[in-house]
Amino acid sequence: MIKIGILDLQGDVSEHLEMTKKTTRKMNLESEVSTVKTSAEVAKCQGIIISGGESTVIGRLIQENGIDQVIKENKIPVMGTCAGMVILGQETDYDQPLLGLIPMKVKRNGFGRQKASFEAELELKITENHYPGVFIRAPYALTVSKEAVPLGKIHDKIIAVAYKNHIATAFHPELTHDTKIHEYFIKEVLNCVE
Repeated sequence: MIKIGILDLQGDVSEHLEMTKKTTRKMNLESEVSTVKTSAEVAKCQGIIISGGESTVIGRLIQENGIDQVIKENKIPVMGTCAGMVILGQETDYDQPLLGLIPMKVKRNGFGRQKASFEAELELKITENHYPGVFIRAPYALTVSKEAVPLGKIHDKIIAVAYKNHIATAFHPELTHDTKIHEYFIKEVLNCVE
């Protein structure tokens, strides 16, 4: 039994909840997928997903609630999408709390504001087929250390990064029907549990 927590502080939490449940069913896994808000709830999880939203607000709440310490002390794998990508970085172009779990510098709103949102067919290293990328006020990685693995680019901008058991995407996999990103992350969680 694995327990995946969707961090319910702000953002598109319900979409990640449904996509993660769909993915664990597809993978025939005995799992519990639920929303989590407190450090005590996070401590019971084998994996955490940080959704899109306002990265400044999410980062501050993670810090204020001691969730950052629990994630680091328990070495919990984290998947971050959009705002979650910003929070997973070690540096960004704004003064805000970060988890710093992936050695990368992230540019917030890298593709422009809300009206500049777009969809694109992506080529990612973790899937053979094109992946439907949904970008909403999306960030991108400006720089990535050589220990981390860029998984995909668009217009020469890095939009997905893996490092150890963590994955960050600039796009919103929870807004598609494709479970590949969630499958990748859950496999990383299983690697840590075994």
